[in-house]
Amino acid sequence: METRILPVSSAQPLGHFDDTQKLYTWHVNADQGSQSISNLQQAAEALRLWDEPVGFPTETVYGLGADATRSAAVKGIYAAKGRPSDNPLIIHVADLSMLQSILSGEKHDNTRVESPPKTSLLPAIYVPLIERFWPGPLTILLKNPTPTVLAPEVTAGLSTFGVRMPASSLARSLIKSVGAPLAAPSANASTKPSPTTAQHVLEDLDGRIELILDGGPCSVGVESTVVDGLSDPPVVLRPGGVSIDELRTCPGWEKVQKAYKDAAEIGKEAPRAPGMKYKHYSPKARVVLYEASFAEGRRGVLPEDIDSFTKEWLSTRMELAGSQTGGPRIGIIRTRFWAAGAGVSSGPNMVNSVLIGEDTRSIAKGLFSALRELDRRGADIIFVEGTLDDEDIGAAVMNRLRKAASQVRR
Repeated sequence: METRILPVSSAQPLGHFDDTQKLYTWHVNADQGSQSISNLQQAAEALRLWDEPVGFPTETVYGLGADATRSAAVKGIYAAKGRPSDNPLIIHVADLSMLQSILSGEKHDNTRVESPPKTSLLPAIYVPLIERFWPGPLTILLKNPTPTVLAPEVTAGLSTFGVRMPASSLARSLIKSVGAPLAAPSANASTKPSPTTAQHVLEDLDGRIELILDGGPCSVGVESTVVDGLSDPPVVLRPGGVSIDELRTCPGWEKVQKAYKDAAEIGKEAPRAPGMKYKHYSPKARVVLYEASFAEGRRGVLPEDIDSFTKEWLSTRMELAGSQTGGPRIGIIRTRFWAAGAGVSSGPNMVNSVLIGEDTRSIAKGLFSALRELDRRGADIIFVEGTLDDEDIGAAVMNRLRKAASQVRR
């Protein structure tokens, strides 16, 4: 199978909400002469007719989408990614009318013109979040109705499902053109760093999927925050593009709690949300993470640490190979305190030193790309300077890094 990349320009308006119905109905612009619209419709047709998923951009990371109402299509996601079948999928909707259809247990009909219902099926606890953060990087957990239009593979046997409305107009226009919600995890091979460009998707899934829509790099860079407002108090199941401090400014969410761990949760129970149970976000290289407070104190002696890890690496390789090998290739990811090169002299084993930003938004946007770039350059060990958990979306950044790390230094 040859994987094709279809460009879609983010400069062109792809759709709009009905001004009189906030977030209820998304309309796709019909510019028949536009190559971007043509490529978008080609991908939508593939999702309607085929059982193979399509890669597409959102504001968080690139997603691997399939019609969430068809089992054969959803199974294609698990097959392409090599994803465990008990890991639930988040569904993505174009507008609130599509979500209302799901909660009603009905197939969505794009041709039917409706006004918002007088009584919403959404739990009241979520209304303040939707008003503030949708469309955007926030996933809410809802009860799966009986009967349901969602394929059983979406929920992985759970009685709930996660749903969000992406901020990307390209993503919403694709979903609306399909006429059904899309189940869409990150468009990477399972356990690998999430993709934030179409090229990242191609690196992992070339030959496994037919189409990738290229809408440019993602603006957020980490996955959505997942919250459960059905529990009391409400909880965060996965940190992401909306911080816990932002959630606490919303009525009913002042006492929201953290209900996730920064390591894979081992056990037989199915995870309540993606990213909870299994190893995630890991490059091929060994990742050594320096917590923010420790990183500041080690900025002048990082060369000594690298020397220590090099000796350990060489010792391990000699035991395995039975002979002397060259030293490990070193990559460094810097944020706030480490200077250019982090005090490490350049040499044949120094792959690259990457500054991804000082504030957490910049760090989040550049993190996965930096891990992939150092992997591509052949790094054996990547030293990463962490950031503070309690700054903006720092919790999401450090959650991803702790899951990716082979060793954490505190």
